[in-house]
Amino acid sequence: MRALLLSTVLMGASGTMAMACGPDTDCTLGDRHYRIALPEGYDGATPVPALVFAHGYRGSAQGVMRNGSLRRMASEMGVALIAVKSKDDDWVIPNAPRHMETDGAEEFDYFAAMLEDATDRFAIDESRIVASGFSAGGMMVWNLACSMSDRFAGFIPISGTFWLEPPETCAGPVASIIHIHGTSDRTVPLNGRPIGPTHQGEVSAALEMYRDYGKFEPLAQATYGDLECSEEDNPAGDTLKFCLFEGGHSFRTEFVRFGWEQLVKVGRL
Repeated sequence: MRALLLSTVLMGASGTMAMACGPDTDCTLGDRHYRIALPEGYDGATPVPALVFAHGYRGSAQGVMRNGSLRRMASEMGVALIAVKSKDDDWVIPNAPRHMETDGAEEFDYFAAMLEDATDRFAIDESRIVASGFSAGGMMVWNLACSMSDRFAGFIPISGTFWLEPPETCAGPVASIIHIHGTSDRTVPLNGRPIGPTHQGEVSAALEMYRDYGKFEPLAQATYGDLECSEEDNPAGDTLKFCLFEGGHSFRTEFVRFGWEQLVKVGRL
């Protein structure tokens, strides 16, 4: 699949202008696509950072682009918003319902092709690309953090973690992760829940695995508005933050802004 997607990207590169895409038009990659919104008033030439946002179960790139608050926030920060799309209703990641045997390669190939295509079509700063997502999208983000960390400056998973259990270890360099979750989330509970043949994983297990992988050590407890965070860092200057808010399975644009600001604070953006 990787060869098919990347060949599609390369064949389409020469026709970029004729194949224009944006917030209301799909950027096509074989049988997949994504959408992109550039900052208002953008000159089209200055390299800009990008926020790659993964939708939840049965979501869409179109739906992400309909989130006016998210669009405005990205534009105000001078960030390109890239809305990715699962092939069907959900992301094909390890231990997910209906995809128990997958290793996630299909999705990783898609994200690699998307990044290749987006940075070819648009003036995006490849060193300042952040992945975020909500619910099932947050689950996709955790998998990206573990398998494709070299392609992103940091990760902001919201209300999502690994299915069943985290992998024993990760590939690639250690990254900065800001995980945000509601204390009374019943859709993706902090302690997980059974769904069909599998189980939503425990958030604490994901954090413990990554703490060991990245050699993170406790730094502080801190309050940022409605977020109560435990903060850890490692000798390389990466950050691992676990932030809770009082509430259930809900998304707020301000969570993404907070995560982005924390990545700026530790010098990753």
